[in-house]
Amino acid sequence: MKTLRRLSLLLAVPLVLAGCGGHRSTRPASSSPYAPSHGGSSRSSGGIYDDTSRPQSSRYRDGADSIPDGPPPDVSNLPEPVPKVEPRSLYGNKSPYSVLGRTYSVLPTARGYDERGIASFYGSKFHGYKTSSLEDYDMYKFTAASKVLPLPSYARVTNLQNGKSVIVRINDRGPFHEDRVIDLSYAAAVKIGIWPKGTGLVEVQGIDPSAPPQEEAPPPPLVSATPAHPPSIYLQVGAFSDPANAERVASQLRVANFAPVQVSDATIGGRTVHRVRVGPLSDVDSADQVSTKIEQMGLPQPQVAVD
Repeated sequence: MKTLRRLSLLLAVPLVLAGCGGHRSTRPASSSPYAPSHGGSSRSSGGIYDDTSRPQSSRYRDGADSIPDGPPPDVSNLPEPVPKVEPRSLYGNKSPYSVLGRTYSVLPTARGYDERGIASFYGSKFHGYKTSSLEDYDMYKFTAASKVLPLPSYARVTNLQNGKSVIVRINDRGPFHEDRVIDLSYAAAVKIGIWPKGTGLVEVQGIDPSAPPQEEAPPPPLVSATPAHPPSIYLQVGAFSDPANAERVASQLRVANFAPVQVSDATIGGRTVHRVRVGPLSDVDSADQVSTKIEQMGLPQPQVAVD
């Protein structure tokens, strides 16, 4: 899931994806007190993970991942990272950068970053391999991958469905599934209840440790363990200045039986836009399926909105 340059070829070759991809042909020994299983079941394909038989490119491109056999580790006593001012990594902060035909820009700081969306997590397939910042990925630490936050940086991730939160250190790039906003380490996923389902609705709030005390990291959102109004998933197909264009796209979706389809007004940058949304959708799997069908109609890939 990420962009790396090998030390010997740093100025000659493009960055290679890590985190969901590394450089070693065999997995290094783990220093973690938890030993990963070599045969945990995949969270995405149901397959068995073989850590040495597949080339590195397949680690990134296929969906097979695994977690240790047995119950999850007790992460209640694992310390959360303490945000501190760190120099930017020499690697993984190229901006803009392109992955799988899409271009992304890295934010200058985590300050003010606040986004809701779908979180996923990654596990044994990448444990011990290099992240985009050339650190070793340890799935038993509270870390995460982001497409846009600088490396390293910090964020608080809150599960909007149960109110649990964790501070993570962003040291990797990804996830490059467009419907996902952050990829959590296995430990972080267990901590906030994204595991074992594999995905969840979250709010990601950037932390800027250099900010004055009154501007430091925001407290976790006040979300009860059983929210009165659980968050809902919508797919935003477009935002148009011309209401006729918005209605035209909405009509296409309705004819294709994407219901309910909504056109709502919003003010962005001082101007009114007309947003076309499909939803609410029942779960992440439904959102993925509907998103694929919308793309097959020749429309742009929808953006996930969690309200």
